[in-house]
Amino acid sequence: MVRDSKKKEEKPKESPFKKFLKKRAPVYLAVIAIFIVFVVPQITKSDLQDKFPENLSEEDQLVLDSLMSYSGPDREGYTLIEAISNQINEEYPNEQIYDNKKTIVDVSISKLDEQNYQVLFNFESYKGSIQYDWNIDIQTGTVKGNDEGSQNMKNLVDFYD
Repeated sequence: MVRDSKKKEEKPKESPFKKFLKKRAPVYLAVIAIFIVFVVPQITKSDLQDKFPENLSEEDQLVLDSLMSYSGPDREGYTLIEAISNQINEEYPNEQIYDNKKTIVDVSISKLDEQNYQVLFNFESYKGSIQYDWNIDIQTGTVKGNDEGSQNMKNLVDFYD
């Protein structure tokens, strides 16, 4: 009898925590997998604005923000950055072009006079480049395209319904 009781005592008892994990481990793994598959890509997804240069002066950043938020004479609705992003998305469908290492956005801002600036926007990727050249009056918010592509993009924003 003494031997029987020792055999029973030698068997280690399973902790309640281990029991809990064994029962629910598949559920936790499924939740983690769903999180990794669906949530993480949305969090790390980048866009055109993430590719803008970060080392702009305060004045240049103000000019760039004013230009990209330009939404035509009625001042609401479709913005210039949305139009550019849509054009890029049409050129690169079903691709995460902004995550590609070869994708570069270069913005060059020159002061023409007290309130007028010239903004050269260049988007380069592995397929080619898209270039725009605008003038913006910072006080009135008027934008003028200096080439055909830039003017077409401005007209798209101006006449968007």
